[in-house]
Amino acid sequence: MLGQREPEIYGTTTLNDINSLCEKTAAGLDLSVDCRQSNHEGELVSWIQEARGQKQGIIINAAAYTHTSVALHDALKAADLPVIEVHLSNTFAREEFRHISYISPLAKGVLCGFGDFGYSLALQAMKQILSEN
Repeated sequence: MLGQREPEIYGTTTLNDINSLCEKTAAGLDLSVDCRQSNHEGELVSWIQEARGQKQGIIINAAAYTHTSVALHDALKAADLPVIEVHLSNTFAREEFRHISYISPLAKGVLCGFGDFGYSLALQAMKQILSEN
């Protein structure tokens, strides 16, 4: 629904636009990306579990699951990978329930309120994190 749902909050950028931006940014940083989206919490958990031992880091926009999902928290913790949390909108300028994140305590950093540019920033940060390790 990205680009259609509440464009006054999330903008008109589509998921395909963000995926293209991530692929282009990653290529410029000599990184590769595996962009995925699901509305199903269990599928997200499975993908995070698959990442352990196969990927070098996770950049995640868990949307509303950010504020509700202990399962995502536990999966990210068990993945034992650097995590960066991204949100298109500034969650702290919105409803109070959006100020709570089950992901932030596990994240190396959180980017919110920069729109799709937040993904480019997250990839740059991940490159830095990986080079330090």
